[in-house]
Amino acid sequence: MEKGFGDHHPLPGGRERYEVRFHGRGGQGTVVASVLLAEAAFLEGRGVQAFPFFGVERRGAPVVAYTRIGEGPVRLGGSITQPDALVVMDTSLLVGLKDTWRQGLRPGGVVLLNRGSVPNNLRPLMDSIHIHHIDAATIALRHHLGSAANPLVNTVVLGAFARVTGIVSLQALEDAVRTRIPGQLVENLDAMHEAWDEVEES
Repeated sequence: MEKGFGDHHPLPGGRERYEVRFHGRGGQGTVVASVLLAEAAFLEGRGVQAFPFFGVERRGAPVVAYTRIGEGPVRLGGSITQPDALVVMDTSLLVGLKDTWRQGLRPGGVVLLNRGSVPNNLRPLMDSIHIHHIDAATIALRHHLGSAANPLVNTVVLGAFARVTGIVSLQALEDAVRTRIPGQLVENLDAMHEAWDEVEES
């Protein structure tokens, strides 16, 4: 998707463009998360772009999705190689991806993990990047989003991400959810609000 722009508050760090890379698995709502973030930013008057990259299109397979948010129209093509922020929707991916999941992350960048705590092996990185965590799977299940085998965590992680980055408002995310995923609207909005309140930095 690519849309227009207008009046808005400055992007973090005064940047002209803010780029987010999502790592997840098929069935978690990773691609929808990237689109919802872009939709929320568009509703606040920014230029946006969101698109996925699929290796194997099947449930449980690794998925990467991208969102670009700009002060003006976003015309840059191609994958995001130097993200300002990373969202890891399934931390089991960290094992298989080794260090490649954080490849290109800008110094001082933001990482949001779907996890109850930050793994010990990542703690040394916290001197150079900001690592936050939210138990998105537990929150999603508490609000009946998905199943125990496959919780739908997209709106949960976005609530947390909006809180820690300030890149979009909670109200804009709510409006994007109403537009894009009207099914289980109350459950998704409640889960998003809970994540906004509970996200942590270790």
